[in-house]
Amino acid sequence: MSDIDKRNRLSEEPFDFQITKKGTVVIYYEGKQIKIVKDQAERLIAKIKEAEDNKTAVQLLLAKITGNFKRGNEKFGKDKRK
Repeated sequence: MSDIDKRNRLSEEPFDFQITKKGTVVIYYEGKQIKIVKDQAERLIAKIKEAEDNKTAVQLLLAKITGNFKRGNEKFGKDKRK
């Protein structure tokens, strides 16, 4: 796990998730909604339940499913675009 999380960011637990009644998974990063998983939700829920004891593994699963979503422009909202 040390090769994947070299800066030890996942130990801070930046990701959170919520399973909806419809069976989708809503993923949050630092309290902000970043992704809704519909197609792969069942597999993701099964993997999360399997690794529920290991919080770092759950954080890694959520990080992998979100992909590389941070590009440096996330601090600007829709109203502030030029």
